[in-house]
Amino acid sequence: MRRAVLRRLFTVSLVLTLVFSLWGCSSQPASESYSPTSTQTPIPLASPLTGFEKDLKYIKDGQYTYVWIFSRKDGKPLDKDDAAFLRTTAPQVVDWVTTDEGKKVIAGTNFNLEEGNLTLLKKRFIAEDYSGK
Repeated sequence: MRRAVLRRLFTVSLVLTLVFSLWGCSSQPASESYSPTSTQTPIPLASPLTGFEKDLKYIKDGQYTYVWIFSRKDGKPLDKDDAAFLRTTAPQVVDWVTTDEGKKVIAGTNFNLEEGNLTLLKKRFIAEDYSGK
């Protein structure tokens, strides 16, 4: 009988030791609990890119040496004839992205368009060089 009492006492003390040790590990003193302080500055969240900025980033992520933006001189959206003219006159462009509600097209290429037909393109379109910007 004495042996059963010792075994039960040992089991209870072991369980209590485990419970208190786990409870001690999970609780924190009030001074160590997390609370933002005035010395901590919040990290500003990056605003999501939209429209033109998103499309420009897409072309720039393509690691092109030259990035050009073409738009009509009258400010209207580009039509099928404009698109065909751009592709025919600047066949060296690898990526074309239409943006700004169809009013602009972003071109990505590793060919210097100034050595090609840029003068001809500038007669019909506003051409903006975004290379390196």
